[in-house]
Order: sequence, then C-alpha cells, then structure tokens
Amino acid sequence: MTDVITRTETTPYPVADRSRVGKWLHDTGAVFTREILVVLRDPFSLIFSLLQPLVFLGLFGPLLDGMLGAGGIEGESALQWFLPGVLVMIAIFGTGMVGGNLLYELMTGAYERILATPLDRSSILVGRALKEFAPLVVQALLITVVAIPFGLTFYPLHVLVGLLILGVFGIGLGALSYALGLAAKGREWVFWGVQQSVIFPLLLLAGMMLPLEAGPGWMQAASKVNPLTYIVDAERALFTGIMWDADVAWGIVAALVTCAVGLWVGIKAVMRSI
Repeated sequence: MTDVITRTETTPYPVADRSRVGKWLHDTGAVFTREILVVLRDPFSLIFSLLQPLVFLGLFGPLLDGMLGAGGIEGESALQWFLPGVLVMIAIFGTGMVGGNLLYELMTGAYERILATPLDRSSILVGRALKEFAPLVVQALLITVVAIPFGLTFYPLHVLVGLLILGVFGIGLGALSYALGLAAKGREWVFWGVQQSVIFPLLLLAGMMLPLEAGPGWMQAASKVNPLTYIVDAERALFTGIMWDADVAWGIVAALVTCAVGLWVGIKAVMRSI
C-alpha cells in the first residue's frame, strides 16, 4: 500500500498536463461538432451562399476574356486569374460575418448558457473558428469544379494547397469576427459598421477583381500592407499551376499569421467575456 501511495504521490506532472490537453481537445471537438451540425441541418444557406460567386463568374468571366483576348492570360482562360479572387471573396464574406451569428446568441442568451458549461473557455472560440474551415473549403471546391467546363484548367495538387491556405486564413478571420461580435455586444450596429468598413477596402486593395498594376502608386503601396493581397497572389499562382514560388510562400505566411493572430485575439475576447 505504501508503494502504491508513493508512486501515486510522485506521479510526474506531465500526466496531469496530458489530461488537461485531452480535455481541451475533447471540448474543442464538442464545440466544433455542435457548430458544424448547425450548418448540416441547414444546407440551404450553404447552397444559397454559392449563388453570388457564380454570378460573378458568369458575368465577369466573359468580360475579362473579352478585355484580355480570347486566349486569356498567357494562353489560358481568364478564369485562372479571376476565380482565385472569387474564392477569397467567399472566404471574406463567409467567415467575416460569423460574428453576426454570435450576436444573435448573445441576444437570446444561448452564449451565456454555453459559458455555464464546464467547457474550457479557449475551446469555445477554437471550436467555433475551426468550424469555418470545412464549409469554406467545400464551397471553394464546388465553385472550382463548376468552372472547369467553362475553360478553367484544373491542377488538383495545386488547388488542394490553395484550398488549405484559404481554410487556414478563414479560421483566423472567423476568430477575429467572433471577437468583434463579443466586443459589440448590445451594439449590433458597431459590428456591422466595422465589418463593412474593413472588408470592402481590403478586397479592393487586394486586386481581387481587377489588377492593381495599372492603379495609382498609393494604391499599390497600400496593397503591400494588406494581408489579403498575399492570399490572392498565392491562390492565383497555384491556380495557374505554379507551386514553388515566392507568392505561394508569402501566402502561406499570411494565412498562418492571420490564423495565429485571430485565435489569440479571439481567445482573449472569450476570456474577458466570462
């Protein structure tokens, strides 16, 4: 008995640390499952969100082909250049608005009931943010497949890397949106005002729809400090079949930094909301 007690009392602390990590992973998985089931139970919203990108492709694609010539960019369809910008637009609008759903939970008291559970507080934010990955990647993949009959050259491995970059970026952006939702509790106009004021300048300064090379110098300079620019450039390089390129490397860096900063800010916001 003494030996048993001794061994129990001298059990190294890493065992307790592993149990805490296990609980955190379990709680994060529980939150992720809860959030993703909401999406699966309402697939119409996911399908409806595909309409706007398809309209952009249907209307802007022919215009770009007409402007750049029937051969498109470097002998390829203009979709190779335009589609990546549309996919980034999906990420921005899809994950940038999720804080609005959190505002609704704050109004109904659902968020407070979640806080009353024994869930690890950081897992609440991380689980929600991870939920943004799957719908975003599925939407982007579906639109890419739809564009193939219209002239898009499909590079499977390159597209996979591009979707992973987009998903990681979406996790960080979703976390920032949740943090903004918590900060705007009781003042919904603050969330939507900030969200709209930030998203559209970022999209325009990333050259999402039109190239910035012909723009004024101040606009080109502003695009260099816009993380979205590096995501768009990386997606365009990958969708044209280029893998080992500086644009791809900078896009990966921008996605990872956005993800890390977003999760850090979001977790801090959740901890302050307790």
